[in-house]
Amino acid sequence: MTFPFPLLFLITITISFSLPSLVHSKLTLGYYQKTCPDFEKIIRETVTNKQITSPVTAAGTLRLFFHDCMVDGCDASILISSNSFNQAEREAEINHSLSGDAFDVVVHAKTNLELACPGIVSCSDILAQATRDLVVMVGGPFYNVRLGRKDGMLSKVENVEGNLPKVDFSIDKLIDFFTQRGFTIQELVALSGGHTIGFSHCKEFSDRLFNFNAMSPTDPDIYPKFAEKLKAMCANYLTDTAMSAFNDVMTPGKFDNMYFQNLPRGLGLLATDNALYKDPRTKPFVDLYAVNQTAFFKDFAHAMEKLSVYGVKTGRKGEVRRRCDLFNSIQT
Repeated sequence: MTFPFPLLFLITITISFSLPSLVHSKLTLGYYQKTCPDFEKIIRETVTNKQITSPVTAAGTLRLFFHDCMVDGCDASILISSNSFNQAEREAEINHSLSGDAFDVVVHAKTNLELACPGIVSCSDILAQATRDLVVMVGGPFYNVRLGRKDGMLSKVENVEGNLPKVDFSIDKLIDFFTQRGFTIQELVALSGGHTIGFSHCKEFSDRLFNFNAMSPTDPDIYPKFAEKLKAMCANYLTDTAMSAFNDVMTPGKFDNMYFQNLPRGLGLLATDNALYKDPRTKPFVDLYAVNQTAFFKDFAHAMEKLSVYGVKTGRKGEVRRRCDLFNSIQT
C-alpha cells in the first residue's frame, strides 16, 4: 500500500500551521461534547478492536484519509459506493488497492455512533478521528483533530485523476503537487514518513526491479540483497496482483523514523521514496528525521493537522450521512 505516498474538492482552503481563524470558527476540538459526549470513547474502542484483529488497519486508514482529503477535501467522498447513476471516487484505479479494513473501521464506528447519537456525527469526522487514534495506537504522535466537518454530496470517479500523487512522479512533479495545494516541501517529506507503516503492491515498484533502464534492469540505488528478495517475491506480480512488500522492511508495524533511516541504505521501496533522499531540496529533511524522531513526530503532527482541515465542508456545504457509503438523497 502506498501512502501518499503506498489511499478530495468543492471548496479549497489553504491553511498554514497556525490554522486560520476561519477554520477555528467552524471546526472545534469539543464539537460533540454536548451532542454526542461518548464520541471519542466510541471511536477509540472501535479502532482498538479493529487494529488488534487486523494489524494493517492503521496504515490502510491513514492512506484512505489522504486519498479522501486530496480529492474534493476531507469530506468522506471516498467512502461513497457507486450505483447505476454515478461512478464514485473509489472506482478510480489508484483507489482499487485501498484497504478494506480501513473502510470497515469507519463503517463499524458509524454504526456504533448511530446507536449512541443518531444523525449527529459525520463520516468525515469519524475518518479524521479514527486516523489520528490509529496512528497513536501504533506508536505515532498525537495531534489535535478539530471536528465539525460535513460529509460531501459529490463523489465522482473523474475527479480523482490529477488529484492524487502517483508512484512514477518525478521529484519535481511531487513537489509541485504538494506546493500547489499549499503544503511546503518539509510537509511533503514529513507526510511521506507515513510510509513507516503499511505496504505497497509489487506493480507499484516493479519498474525498479525489472525494467529500470537500458543499462540495468534493476535500480542500482536499491540495496542488492534487498533487490534480490523483492525480485523473487514479485516474480509473478503480473498474474498475482496481490503480492506486496512492506514500505518499511525493518519495523513495518511500528510508527517510527525507520523509514527515513532506510532511505540512505537503499531500502526505500518506491521510486518516490528514493527520490526524497537524492534531491537536495528534500534530502536535508530526510537526514534530519533519520536522526531525530522527535523532530519527525512534531512535523508529522503539524502536517496532519493541516491535512485534516484541507477543503473541509461546514454548514450547508455538506450533510451528515445516515450511512457512510450512501448520500442521504439519490445523486444523479
